[in-house]
Amino acid sequence: MRILGISAFYHDSAAALVVDGNVTAAAQEERFTRRKHDPRFPKEAIAYCLAEAGCTLADVDHVVFYEKPFPKFERLLESYFATVPQGFSSFRVAMPLWIKDKLFQKDLLKEELEKLPGGSGWNGSLLFTEHHQSHAASAFFPSPYESAAVLTMDGVGEWCTTSLGHGSGNRLNIAKELHFPHSLGLLYSAFTYYTGFRVNSGEYKVMGLAPYGTPRFVQAILDNIVDVKEDGTFHLAQRYFNYVSGLTMTSEAFHELFGAPPRKPEEELTQREMDLAASIQAVTEMIVLRLARSIRVDTGERNLCLAGGVALNCVANGKLLREGIFDSIWIQPAAGDAGGALGAALAVWHQYAGQPRSVRQDRRDTMSGSYLGPEFSQDEIEQRLQNIGAKFDVRDEKDVTDQTADALAEGKAVGWMQGRMEFGPRALGGRSILGDPRSPTMQKTLNLKVKYRESFRPFAPSVKRESVSEWFDHDGDSPYMLIVGDIAKDRQRAMTEEQQALFGIDKLNIARSEIPAVTHVDYSARIQTVHRETNPRYWDLLSAFEKRTNCPVLINTSFNVRGEPIVCTPEDAFHCFMGTGLDHLTVGNCVLTKEQQDPALARDYKNEFALD
Repeated sequence: MRILGISAFYHDSAAALVVDGNVTAAAQEERFTRRKHDPRFPKEAIAYCLAEAGCTLADVDHVVFYEKPFPKFERLLESYFATVPQGFSSFRVAMPLWIKDKLFQKDLLKEELEKLPGGSGWNGSLLFTEHHQSHAASAFFPSPYESAAVLTMDGVGEWCTTSLGHGSGNRLNIAKELHFPHSLGLLYSAFTYYTGFRVNSGEYKVMGLAPYGTPRFVQAILDNIVDVKEDGTFHLAQRYFNYVSGLTMTSEAFHELFGAPPRKPEEELTQREMDLAASIQAVTEMIVLRLARSIRVDTGERNLCLAGGVALNCVANGKLLREGIFDSIWIQPAAGDAGGALGAALAVWHQYAGQPRSVRQDRRDTMSGSYLGPEFSQDEIEQRLQNIGAKFDVRDEKDVTDQTADALAEGKAVGWMQGRMEFGPRALGGRSILGDPRSPTMQKTLNLKVKYRESFRPFAPSVKRESVSEWFDHDGDSPYMLIVGDIAKDRQRAMTEEQQALFGIDKLNIARSEIPAVTHVDYSARIQTVHRETNPRYWDLLSAFEKRTNCPVLINTSFNVRGEPIVCTPEDAFHCFMGTGLDHLTVGNCVLTKEQQDPALARDYKNEFALD
């Protein structure tokens, strides 16, 4: 049985194909269209998934959409009418779009599907799951657990913003829900907006900024904005927000509470924004921990599965793991809306079709390392690079690994494209920019000269799974870069009183460990454990780098610049290589250096993409 899952029409459209219960392919539309967070019908992602399985839409048994349009429309109507006359401006903007497209979404989906190859022979089976059911299914069904508690948290689906449930075998039940407008995701997004970053894009910037600040606004938030109960449920005071009745996230009451209007995008960051980021991060962690304790008591489970956009908050995830509420935590790597496509397909397989679920004996999940996107044969890579004028050398796999490790040990910034593209927002060694974490200048170099992004943003370390506890205060799996842990104590370097007194981002220039380029100002790091079973080629590169440096760790950041989707094709990789300060590029068994290339092929990548 083939089941095609789709998420679309809000942000991060995606498609996923499940064949006889196995996750065969999954990808976001943005990777093909090169439009960041592309919300449109994912025709390119669908075409890829079907091609990967060697079929057309005529061979698909069910297509499933990741949420239900009518309850969502009902929520919008009720919200607008409940806030008349303030809600009229939002109503006026939203209704033409909803009436034209979204209210008749089933017809729109069928129309788009029938345009695809094999669409005329498709059986027409179009199903809909609830938004948080999709998230919960994406969290539990691919997990390595026979049974687990399931927690999903995001902005909002139809009505639900947070769900607490329980999975066992092929059964998944949602026991409790919190409903709009009370939303942890929207609370965090309000502070994202207020500190000058883009909603649904900049939340991870707020998380990265938080360690530079002091959480001095926590009490003001708890006294005025959010009432948090002992079980983690909460109530947001709507007078401080504008997302129900208006077109912005925060209200004048919010601005008065914190003493200023929202920071304008790209304005200089001040200590105030850092303190606001630290404060909302602390409140978020409080809520997540209380919800986790509550669901632990309710279910009696020792394992927890997480999904929804809030589950991408890897700092909160790390705190949750260290708190010991659960023995083990598994987080869906595509935790946001893109992963809803996969969850919807798995929900149909297990819950609609009633098919059994089996857990792997080796306790690994069924996400294949999240390497679920396109890959290119060596012949394809060479032909594509030749067609765009790239100059390259072809080596065998060992030579490629050795040359790349040499370049990294020499302090060069390396583009690395190997195997299948990752599904989800993180690059995991398939489409990555790599660097030497021992370099005290590499973080600033990559941020400013390669990624063209804010200098405060941290980079993640990739580390061989066997070596993680030697370098980090962590001794578990973290294959999807979704858990933050501290640098191991014996690898840290204490800061002097003078250094500790430095203002915010000035602390970046201080080497705080043996691997300063991946050490955040609070000695933390967003860890990716690399497993030989799921990515042998990347594991081999880490091993080769370790032989040269005695360090089994590399900087790993996504292969793109600010505002650009992660690269998908060899052409994407080459264009990014030629538009940035990257020194070295490895695509399959093709090795490229900047000196080889025709200078006429250089691109102005710094200004090519809209700011994120």
